[in-house]
Amino acid sequence: MLKEYFQCEVPEAGCDEAGRGCLAGPVFAAAVVLPAGFAHPLLNDSKKMSEKNRYLLRDIIVRDALAWAVAEVSPEEIDRINILNASFAGMTRAVEQLSLRPGLLLIDGNRFRSTLDIPFECVVGGDGIYASIAAASVLAKTFRDDRMKSLHQEYPLYGWAANKGYPTRQHRLAVLRYGLTPYHRLTFNCLPGQMSLF
Repeated sequence: MLKEYFQCEVPEAGCDEAGRGCLAGPVFAAAVVLPAGFAHPLLNDSKKMSEKNRYLLRDIIVRDALAWAVAEVSPEEIDRINILNASFAGMTRAVEQLSLRPGLLLIDGNRFRSTLDIPFECVVGGDGIYASIAAASVLAKTFRDDRMKSLHQEYPLYGWAANKGYPTRQHRLAVLRYGLTPYHRLTFNCLPGQMSLF
């Protein structure tokens, strides 16, 4: 069972991102402030949930959260500032868009850097520990998946509807055969001379 909160003195926002390890597409980040007592038996780290359950939970989170926001960082910006800083930037932007200012951020991971004047706690594996981080992981993952399915319509040869831009064998073979798209991250070993298929 996920923990409801890290502390109960001030509202806290769970923050997570999706798409760090992809060859293509933006990174998405989400921030979620849940109401006291929020719980759902299916809520977990989004990577451990079925696609059907992720979308079911997204509807519930969007409906019931005190505040939520999703932000993205483009492939061009990822190449410019690197993926770690892009993750930080995405979470920062998501928090800035919240309609309710939290008093504490719960960050999934072991480090965070931001211009925000809000205290934070980093929690390794936090999306499997705290409900608010798990909720953020669900929003980041599903909103990013929606974007990759949309981009698949523009570039169907890369299989993004299925692989979501991750470095599957199908995706790497498509890059070798058809080259890069404007949505590929140029600093992510996408080029033929950089890639290993096995």
